[in-house]
Amino acid sequence: MEHENQTVVKEFVLQGLAQNWEVQLFTSALLLLFYVIILPGNIIVIITIHSDAHLESPMFFFLANLALMDIGYSTVVPPKMMANLFTRQKTISYQGCLSQIFFIHFLGAAEICLLIAMAVDRYVAICHPLRYAMTMTRAVCWALVVGSWVEGFIHSMIQVILILPLPFCGPNELDNFFCDITQIIKLACTDTYALEFAMFVNSGLVTATSFIILLISYAILLVKVRTGSAQGKNKAASTCITHIIIVFIMFGPAIYIYCRPFQDFPFDKVVAIFHTVVFPLMNPTIYTLRNKEIKAAVLRLLKQNKVMREK
Repeated sequence: MEHENQTVVKEFVLQGLAQNWEVQLFTSALLLLFYVIILPGNIIVIITIHSDAHLESPMFFFLANLALMDIGYSTVVPPKMMANLFTRQKTISYQGCLSQIFFIHFLGAAEICLLIAMAVDRYVAICHPLRYAMTMTRAVCWALVVGSWVEGFIHSMIQVILILPLPFCGPNELDNFFCDITQIIKLACTDTYALEFAMFVNSGLVTATSFIILLISYAILLVKVRTGSAQGKNKAASTCITHIIIVFIMFGPAIYIYCRPFQDFPFDKVVAIFHTVVFPLMNPTIYTLRNKEIKAAVLRLLKQNKVMREK
């Protein structure tokens, strides 16, 4: 190579979910069916929260933004995966690969920050209920949401900036159905040990630390709600348990992927499917199924649409 930091590889080959085309087609069809069913549900959740006056509390404001982030996150990978499947092509351009990495980490990190903001909201609501309205104002909520997007952008830019100087001059096959740092970094024509460690800290260690902090905070809140009234205790406990479920769903696959050496393991692709497509679409659905106010609001919205169509 004349210039060691010059990228020679112009595209990468994605091996897909399986070597057998029929298996890939069947798996992709299931994912597409799941995607088509759940995606409209998340859109309904966003519309319901923004159109129903009963859902103006900060908790639902954060939930609507979580649904928006999840929709974006789960839309990064499937379009390219489906296009490659039906065109029988397995390639993705160098720029397209970097774009996938950027948006996966941008939206993923933003969601982690938003989950922390939601934990702060629950802390104020449970531990300082009399000051809740003055503390969690609309301006504060917007600041937390915007801060989540900014933190996600900074995290993702760090990942991309670290990858850009890498020389890719030989192998270009990725044993996966999308691009991520754990795959692409192994194809670089240089020693990447220090870079792997930096990315482990930036992705894996930060994710694991946030996971532990969130679990500890919700455990403390669950202990705290025992001293409340029966009605308030049940509602607060139910909300905290819902948040804990989402935390496990969000952080579990991420910790598996990023909190270990950048090597291939048998369940990598299965975990990647749930991490990039299935779990993000389920988050708002779980909130909806476990929250009576949202279920009631959705029913009101559906009844209003039915009445309007009949007129």
